[in-house]
Amino acid sequence: MNYIYNNKEEENKLLDRFCRYVKIWSESDGKAADAGVFPSTERQWDIAKVLVKELRNLGTRNVYLTDNCYVVAKIDSNIVEPEERKKYPTILLMAHMDTVDDVSGENVKPVISMLSASESPTGQDDTIVKSDGTTLLGADDKAGISAIMAAVEYLMNHYEDEGLQHGPIEVMFSPDEETGHGMDKVPLNILKADYAVTVDAGDEGELESECFNAWSATVRFTGKTCHTGNGKADGMINAVTLAGEFAANLPHDMAPETTEGFEGFIAPMEINGTIESSSVEMLLRSFYTDEIEKEKEIIKTAAEKVISKFGGSYEVEFKQQYLNMKAKLDERPEIMERLEKAFADAGVKPIKQPIRGGTDGSRLTELGIPTPNIFTGAHEFHSRNEWLSLNQCAKAADVLINLLTQKVK
Repeated sequence: MNYIYNNKEEENKLLDRFCRYVKIWSESDGKAADAGVFPSTERQWDIAKVLVKELRNLGTRNVYLTDNCYVVAKIDSNIVEPEERKKYPTILLMAHMDTVDDVSGENVKPVISMLSASESPTGQDDTIVKSDGTTLLGADDKAGISAIMAAVEYLMNHYEDEGLQHGPIEVMFSPDEETGHGMDKVPLNILKADYAVTVDAGDEGELESECFNAWSATVRFTGKTCHTGNGKADGMINAVTLAGEFAANLPHDMAPETTEGFEGFIAPMEINGTIESSSVEMLLRSFYTDEIEKEKEIIKTAAEKVISKFGGSYEVEFKQQYLNMKAKLDERPEIMERLEKAFADAGVKPIKQPIRGGTDGSRLTELGIPTPNIFTGAHEFHSRNEWLSLNQCAKAADVLINLLTQKVK
């Protein structure tokens, strides 16, 4: 069934909601998050407070704004018969409030274009939303928030409709997903969900149940400083040179720009240093745990090669960030089966593919709540070219409504 898609009134509300959300500056800060600041920016509270107010206005109960900037709301089942109500799972819907700090998310000016099928990138009559080109749009993940809020509003407005019976629903909007810290302080004590769904993928139909295993790596080099004029005589070892040589020695065919699909990568992200000391920050990604161990060995070998050539010393630190959620979701096949049916009921063909990254759902799955990911209709994430298809976002909302109201066998 389609409830939002092709419903002009509901689509207009969805468009208005999305445009309001992207205008709220909620950019997170990766460096602050890594230093333990949570949420990493005060501005994330601004959108959180807006969402709390809107959820309360929709009539949802137990709306929480936690001390750590998580928005949580609960919707009671509208099934009167207790025995029937027990058959329905409690489902948690999730999206994140922050936007990435790679491109500014401040002062976003959404540009709305109503395009014919021949003009639209989706190949159908559609409403496309972009920024004015000076900022990102913020569809990652305000499109997900918008789809969830559209579904919640529709169900609350049709709470007495016997054709839209549903079990208990939970909603959570999280901070700092883009920094990799979105689940650091998740309020598990107030969540009762049997499983969850993150609404944080892209093109229509994307249905994701596996992601990278993710580690960070930091290699720290120690050189020998002296007056640069006497560098040769006094045996200078330039730690900046060590870091540069190390980065150059990493295999180019294992870089993000040369890999795709199920291929993992090693990504140098930042180099800092002086003659005396330097560091290289990296991301390690693979769908397979044994390949992560191989990537660690590649890093150690590259560092040792540099030291054997130039001297100095090094140390390396590896930190696990999140794990592939596939194994846990494979233990609960009914979750994907129910989602596939919800897609079909909305007229959407599932596109199963791995996430070349991670979501809050990756971490939440590790914490015990299995969490696949579905599309939002957003495209070209993390760039000034980011855009949203209103048609696709409306269909994402319909998938959620169909999932929540799915008849129990």
